[in-house]
Amino acid sequence: MFFERPDSGELAVLVHLELSAIDSPDDPREFEELALSAGADPVTFIFGQRATPDPKTFVGRGKLEEIRQAVLDNGAELVIFDHTLSPSQERNVERELKCRVLDRTGLILDIFAQRARTHEGKLQVELAQLRHMATRLVRGWTHLERQKGGIGLRGPGETQLETDRRLLRARIDSIEKKLEKVRRQREQGRRARSRAEVATVSLVGYTNAGKSTLFNRLTDADVYVRDQLFATLDPTMRRVDLPNVGAMVLADTVGFVSHLPHKLVEAFRATLEEAASATLLLHVVDAAAEDRLHLMEEVQNVLAEIDAGELPQLLVYNKIDLLQDCEPRIERDEQGVPRAVWLSAVSGAGCELLIEAIAERLGEQMVSGLLVTTPQQSRLRAQLYEINAVQSENYRDNGDCELQLLLPRSDFQRLLAPYKECEGAPEWKASSEATPG
Repeated sequence: MFFERPDSGELAVLVHLELSAIDSPDDPREFEELALSAGADPVTFIFGQRATPDPKTFVGRGKLEEIRQAVLDNGAELVIFDHTLSPSQERNVERELKCRVLDRTGLILDIFAQRARTHEGKLQVELAQLRHMATRLVRGWTHLERQKGGIGLRGPGETQLETDRRLLRARIDSIEKKLEKVRRQREQGRRARSRAEVATVSLVGYTNAGKSTLFNRLTDADVYVRDQLFATLDPTMRRVDLPNVGAMVLADTVGFVSHLPHKLVEAFRATLEEAASATLLLHVVDAAAEDRLHLMEEVQNVLAEIDAGELPQLLVYNKIDLLQDCEPRIERDEQGVPRAVWLSAVSGAGCELLIEAIAERLGEQMVSGLLVTTPQQSRLRAQLYEINAVQSENYRDNGDCELQLLLPRSDFQRLLAPYKECEGAPEWKASSEATPG
């Protein structure tokens, strides 16, 4: 768009350094999966170790020569670093290698650009790309940093670089306004669900943990599923009816990844707010992953960044079909509350246990029991029917009505509040089967 840079092809040299300044180095296999997901064809993988990155080229002189030789030997057109490079480092390495250089942030942005399908998703990706591009604009246009000349164009004006910066800023402002409108629309939807007392359950987790497969299994939806990183970018929501609880809204969200670029977190804030405002988070974990504890920690870091770290969570250990002698089950804490569910979204084994666990967790906010109203309290009876709280009813000989109820605790307290101080208040008997509140 704004760059005069070397062309980029699919043959790629991958570079991964272990820096002693970083306690937990990234998994090179995940980096390779990211490159493959972007459509790159890795021809060789170069490893190295350094105490700290070189300020000019990130890698040392010897390692840079090794990369240059690998590019020549394999006819590579692209070098991808598993690290975040500064604009000057990218420029210096490109000048040395005479080919296109991409860092981890640019790689993830490219994957997101390929995956976005909805108008909102495309806007979010473009915003992140433009913010990333703004920091690198100067390097492609240094030769144009001069005043315009010619008849009628002399005198004070703006350089080509300044013009492009202004156009870039205008486009960023335009996208931010459109996304703000999307954010307000989502907020209206959340308020409407809140007024209707409909719980929202959001699927979160590391990318490729199986969230969309599980979403399709629970909702009979047809969300795009592929064994690749960031297969889902655009949020999808479906209604699910739970036994003894009622309706809930299940939301599928974008997967997380270690060192998720901050530009992406900011751009996708409208989408991630669905997770931040959820009643319950289903943290989907790849149970077959060797480093699942590290991946779970990375997810918690992103949740904390979007102010969702304190929300109630239910762990979902997926892909037990890849483990030996692992049966579907519900793990409970000392109080008997479901803490984790082991299942396989592909085969469906254990999915009924997940529904049961979700119903229990959401049922903590429900009230169940028998309410006896007098004929004079028919308005209360009508109100209970309006919110579908009545499961059955029976009339006594004296005209009193016995209503078997199941409803949110907040609705129960709101409707019965006017009768608390009244003589002849409705008789209430909590069900022995009621879920503890």
